[in-house]
Amino acid sequence: MTHRAYVVSSLGPPHAHRVQDVPTPSPTGSEVLISVEAAGVNYPDTLLLRGRYQFTPSLPFTPGSEACGTIAAVGPDVTSHAVGDRVIARTPTGAFSEKLLVPEDSVLPLPAGMSPAEGAALCLAHGTALYALRRVAQLRRGETLLVLGAAGGVGLAACELGRLLGARVVGCASTGEKLAACAAKGAEVLLQYGPEAGEREKRRLRDELRELGGVDVCVDPVGGEWSELAIRAMAWGGRYLVVGFAAGSIPRVPLNLPLLKGCSLMGVFWGSWCAREPAAAAEDFALLAKWHAEGSLRPLCSQTFELARAADALALIEQRGACGKVCLLMQNRSKL
Repeated sequence: MTHRAYVVSSLGPPHAHRVQDVPTPSPTGSEVLISVEAAGVNYPDTLLLRGRYQFTPSLPFTPGSEACGTIAAVGPDVTSHAVGDRVIARTPTGAFSEKLLVPEDSVLPLPAGMSPAEGAALCLAHGTALYALRRVAQLRRGETLLVLGAAGGVGLAACELGRLLGARVVGCASTGEKLAACAAKGAEVLLQYGPEAGEREKRRLRDELRELGGVDVCVDPVGGEWSELAIRAMAWGGRYLVVGFAAGSIPRVPLNLPLLKGCSLMGVFWGSWCAREPAAAAEDFALLAKWHAEGSLRPLCSQTFELARAADALALIEQRGACGKVCLLMQNRSKL
């Protein structure tokens, strides 16, 4: 049996790779084989293509860290899932494929009423944002939450969850359209900034941040030149959450700022935390599922692409052109 997958044979940009037929594996031990219906596309996937992420898979590999679909086969030691179960799976790689082989403990049930695209869009972005706000920063009701890159996957999730947790949410994004999406997800204050700014625009944003009266928690999945400005806006005892570097550069922060502000710089690596604390990660997912069932949480998958256009989806993410999440939809044309 074979199936289609987006395969990276050598490191390079999205369009250097292609979708091709690959052998379909059989599950052993406690593994499950999933017929993928949708896969989330995330910024770390673009880094993997170029060998710039925290780890580099052995070549060749298929990127993609979250998927939604139906279990097609199970290994002999699987106890908690069965063929035909609708599930969401998290995985370091492999989701940009019609078939995905993962360990049993990487699979969660797809909540009732959730579409495949929502399932594929929920896990990483909302999982990261909830872990960051609730467990790392311990965000409290009434606090001011600043979200940089607020129209991205993690950013919009942070706006939505910040509202649910009772914070005053401040969303920063680069266009009016993106700011409108932030407002729809719960941002009360909207600040616009450009991807490249001169000193005048930096002064404007600095003044707008000062008018907030101090930021208690900042979610930063962007990095780059805006990070220092945001740290300067922190309130005493604030928590600055380092999530990622979508701007392409890791900022060099003057360490006198955390001292003067009495604030903490806190790292958010959701994938590593899930591996270390699987029971707590399952609790978080159950809470996300509860909020979805109540209608108070809706992942935004703003654009979908067929698997054949995986490179286009990755390029859109890499160029920071997406609003919310981007998903791949599979047709599952597996063949002998």
